[in-house]
Amino acid sequence: MSDRIFGLFGLALAIFFAWAAFQIEESFLSDEVGPKAFPLIIATILGLSSLFIALKPDASPEWPSLGRLAEILAAVVAMILYAEFLPIVGFVIATAAAAAYLTWRLGSAPLQSLIIGVCTSVGIYVIFHLVLGLSLARGPLGF
Repeated sequence: MSDRIFGLFGLALAIFFAWAAFQIEESFLSDEVGPKAFPLIIATILGLSSLFIALKPDASPEWPSLGRLAEILAAVVAMILYAEFLPIVGFVIATAAAAAYLTWRLGSAPLQSLIIGVCTSVGIYVIFHLVLGLSLARGPLGF
């Protein structure tokens, strides 16, 4: 029963996400794809996945322990903080911190997590900003 509730909640979230994507106003200077394409792709994937979960639930789902639920909540808080600090400290610093924390919580050693976070952040910055020319949030250091 819990899988069906989760699936229906995800389907409702996908519908809301698609509705919100259609509310995006397009500029006359937008590219061919437009700003609605990516949110609509995400909404479609979420909707189809949620529909599958709702129609074909697990017979005996196993819920995580209380400690594991706290870890999930901490990851959600980390992503909210990431979104809040992104415009303040910039993409590179915010992404490095978020990736380092999340990899540490997934089991990497602290120093290894820091290296992974910095490499992930710089790698994404190079690909998306320098190679593809997309704008990312600038921090106080100018990148």
